[in-house]
Amino acid sequence: MSSIVTGKGERKIDEARLIDQIRRGDQAAFRMLVEQYSQHVFQTAYSVLKNAKEAEDAAQEVFLQVYKSLPDYRSQGFKTWITRICVNKAIDAKRKLSRRREEQMADGELIEHLPSAEEDVLRQLVRKEKQKLLERKMDGLPARHRDILVQFYIEEKSYDQIAREQNIAVKTVESRLYRARSWIRKHWKEEEWDE
Repeated sequence: MSSIVTGKGERKIDEARLIDQIRRGDQAAFRMLVEQYSQHVFQTAYSVLKNAKEAEDAAQEVFLQVYKSLPDYRSQGFKTWITRICVNKAIDAKRKLSRRREEQMADGELIEHLPSAEEDVLRQLVRKEKQKLLERKMDGLPARHRDILVQFYIEEKSYDQIAREQNIAVKTVESRLYRARSWIRKHWKEEEWDE
């Protein structure tokens, strides 16, 4: 397998030739591709997952996906293509981890997410997109449900604060939140959130 010497004296593989060889079933060529990109894929997955073991698992998934999808690859920039696959796999893994944690939590336990100081740009983008989606969805809620949800989840007010501001009993706040959540479960499809 030939390699190209770049201006910096680094050796870079000839991706087009390597991909062609992999498409023809050359396992050694695929191993070279994995060696070339394994560090990049791991670092990308780690930037999303913040866990070495999970990042390693995601990296393996990435290379399996690359191997399966290589026949459809259309020379649009291999590093960009593999990075996109990696980010998607890492986000999927993160969702699965979150679901697992939520299932393990006891009923009634409150999970608060506080953004860390070193939070990366990708996480912020994902959060902003979800926030926009939530705002669009909230606009479609009946006003009585929207107000209570905004106060509790967006403004992060306690039951007591909401009760005082609205001049109602704490039990009424609990009841309205319960009804608002029930309305959401009935009217919003889960798959709309998995895009």
